[in-house]
Amino acid sequence: MTRRERALSGFAERGNTLQIKGFPSASYGQSCPQQYPQATGCGNEPLGAPLSIREVAQLIGCSAWTVRQSYLPQGLPHLRSGPRSKLIFFRDQIVRWILEHQQKGGKHK
Repeated sequence: MTRRERALSGFAERGNTLQIKGFPSASYGQSCPQQYPQATGCGNEPLGAPLSIREVAQLIGCSAWTVRQSYLPQGLPHLRSGPRSKLIFFRDQIVRWILEHQQKGGKHK
């Protein structure tokens, strides 16, 4: 690119082009989380802390076997990251599910 072409394009040799165009020179990324969408105020319900199946069983007051055999088929919210991977639960989802089922008298939809 010739000097004249750079001058016409706005990228002349007058210092850092990021400063010329008004962009900050710092890179965004993990250091600036305000650039990422926030869960608060978006209508999304927070999930809460991740729990293992044993922690869910302790929270509910039963065994891990009961969680797997009884509550998962009833619709207990969980995440499985792969076909043979462990189950991941989120505390606030579990608490909401328990409250919904208590209000319905234990009947599921």
